[in-house]
Amino acid sequence: MDEKDAGPLPPPAAAARRFSISKVWIIPVVAAAIALGLAFQRIAQEGPTVTITFKSVSGVEPGKTQVRYKDVVIGLVTAVHFSPDFRTVEVSAKIAKEAEGLMTEGASFWIVRPRVTLSEVSGLGTLLSGNYIGFERGRPDRVMRHFTGLESGRVVDRDAPGRRFTVHAHDAQHIDVGLPVYYQGIQVGQVTSFELAADGHAVDVRIFVDAPYDAQVRASTRFWNASGIDVSVNASGVSLRTESLLSLFVGGIAFGNASANAGEPPAPEGAGFALYRDRETAMKQPDPNERRFVLYFNEALDGVEPGSPVKFLGIRAGEVTQVGMAFDPRTHRMRGRLEITFWPERLIERLPTAQVQDALALDRSAKLRNAFLEDMVMRHGLRARLRVASLVTGQSYVAFEYLDHPPAVRVDWKSEPLELPVAPGVLPAFEEKLSALLDKFDALPLQEIAGDMRALIGDARTTLRGLDVLTADIDRTAVPKFAATMEDARAALNAAERMLDGASATLVGPDAPGQRELRSALQEVTRAARSLRILSDSIERHPESLLRGRAADSSP
Repeated sequence: MDEKDAGPLPPPAAAARRFSISKVWIIPVVAAAIALGLAFQRIAQEGPTVTITFKSVSGVEPGKTQVRYKDVVIGLVTAVHFSPDFRTVEVSAKIAKEAEGLMTEGASFWIVRPRVTLSEVSGLGTLLSGNYIGFERGRPDRVMRHFTGLESGRVVDRDAPGRRFTVHAHDAQHIDVGLPVYYQGIQVGQVTSFELAADGHAVDVRIFVDAPYDAQVRASTRFWNASGIDVSVNASGVSLRTESLLSLFVGGIAFGNASANAGEPPAPEGAGFALYRDRETAMKQPDPNERRFVLYFNEALDGVEPGSPVKFLGIRAGEVTQVGMAFDPRTHRMRGRLEITFWPERLIERLPTAQVQDALALDRSAKLRNAFLEDMVMRHGLRARLRVASLVTGQSYVAFEYLDHPPAVRVDWKSEPLELPVAPGVLPAFEEKLSALLDKFDALPLQEIAGDMRALIGDARTTLRGLDVLTADIDRTAVPKFAATMEDARAALNAAERMLDGASATLVGPDAPGQRELRSALQEVTRAARSLRILSDSIERHPESLLRGRAADSSP
């Protein structure tokens, strides 16, 4: 068919319009999507911001100061500004996402600075890295974003095994945070904090005892101050004690238990205890049988103090609990007053008498004790007196002794506390006797005695002068005559000596004339004796010759 036969053509249909984005916008869109994704990721990974209030923020700088927990960085300080009242400083810190769960009630923040004390050295790393904010976790039951910073860090971690206790002290002398706590000389804990008690009359010291030593803290445990050297000067002398070498310099707190309380259960968490001044006072066990008595002295109470012993015949039977003064209505003078604890029952137990022991076993009432004490005081002269325990320390004690002839006394045995009679001490009695002796010496007529002594000394001088004259006369007259007499005696002795020498030469020598003459005389005597013997023999043979004479032919 020709185009002419086909007729006119219909108008062309309108084409549909499409919305298209230029390829140029693809890159910005992708970049925006990435940026939003990174932003959402950062927001999702970013931790909370907390506000910490401090009194001062020395060394804290935004963007530099870190927040650390167990030496791990968990945040960074972002801002530092004043509080609305300008009294404190608020620090804003960004906390890491993984540490978000730590921001709960009870969490603690403090500024770590270099700290050098006698008990510890800490924070020295901040000298190079700068100060940082320390952190300790709290209780995980309530989320918080505002905290009050501590002035100093916690000494013991909250999660450390052990228990915390409170010790009540009279004052805070020798007490400091970090001070060690000792048991049997071993450091088992430390002081965590201390503050003034609610009544304002004491100091509450909070300590932490490490496990397993915390089981040794019982209801009857005694705590005492172990600061430095425990120097005790008492009636027994001077004693030194220290818990350890560290306590010698920094001190500390020590505790102990009596052996009788070994089976007692441990004390609960937060239990309170009293802090005694020394170990002896802390470990002193109360005596259920002790009684209180009053002693009045009219002499000085030097060297007597609370804790001084009360002894009976040298055996400790109590102690002084109070030293004071009292007015005597009879003499209108002040006198010393001692309140003591005395154990009369112990005196009875030390007696060897079986009857007293049996009576004590049957009846331990106050009536029996009063009867025994009354018998000792009224019949046997039991008296209390002060004695000096040491002349070096000057400490004194109360001694109960028997006196032979004590003055009569009246005791009201129904009074409470009971007043016991006393006797003057040995030293005051000696001083009194010495004073009386000095008074007698002062009463002597010293001037008259001095005048007599002067006269006697004058007479002695006159006598000495006479002796000098006599000695001079003897030297002048008697001595020369005596010398002449001695010369004559010497001459006579020389003559006698010569005479004896002559006699010796005449009689004693072998060729002396006297010897020769003596030998001749002896020879003559011998011959005469021989003639007599011959004569006697002739008469014996011819006795008739005595009448008629010897015959002519008779041979001799």
